Amino acid sequence: MAGKFITFEGGEGAGKSTQIARLKSRLERMGKTILATREPGGSPYAEDIRAFILAGNAKPLGAFAEALLFTAARIDHIDHTIAPALRAETHVLCDRFADSTRAYQGASGEVEPALIRSLERAALNGLRPDLTLILDLPPETGLARAGARRETRSEEIDRFEAEDLTFHRKLRETFLAIARTEPDRCAVIDADRSADDVEGAIWEIVSSQLPRLAGQRERNADVA
Repeated sequence: MAGKFITFEGGEGAGKSTQIARLKSRLERMGKTILATREPGGSPYAEDIRAFILAGNAKPLGAFAEALLFTAARIDHIDHTIAPALRAETHVLCDRFADSTRAYQGASGEVEPALIRSLERAALNGLRPDLTLILDLPPETGLARAGARRETRSEEIDRFEAEDLTFHRKLRETFLAIARTEPDRCAVIDADRSADDVEGAIWEIVSSQLPRLAGQRERNADVA
């Protein structure tokens, strides 16, 4: 696929949506065609599933059923949004992807990792992000940010923000473990600083790992 696929991961309040908007704007100013999307969601059926899950309606069904719903949403999202965009040479920035299922369902401790991997293989069908940016910060800070944002928007607390601090600490550990396991794909960003500083760190990584997307020539590209 001609388009590049960049995913943003991290705990609650890490600033993913802010940084996706900033990167999208920066790349568009360079003449790139960019699609910003999210999970769960990003396509009509997937958005319906998102609303069902985040309202807490799936929680009584158990962690595995919840993972199945995430997988169904991801399949629809890939088929109707992500894959067509990449084939059309559009670069895709996605707020959460398969790593979030690994982390959130893994943090619950109620779904076997082997089952999560099986669901991931079925949903992705070989699709893999070119780069995954994990925005990392202490969960106490992230939850405080998320709470302040929620009050500003007069929103109800969602299914996962309502989990206890132990869950969110485990969530952070799981994301960092994913980064250690796949360092060629994942980069950890210190998100416990200003939005401008985080943006700069993200651009440095994008420029380094996806130089053609960032408008830079790859090293030795003109060497015969």
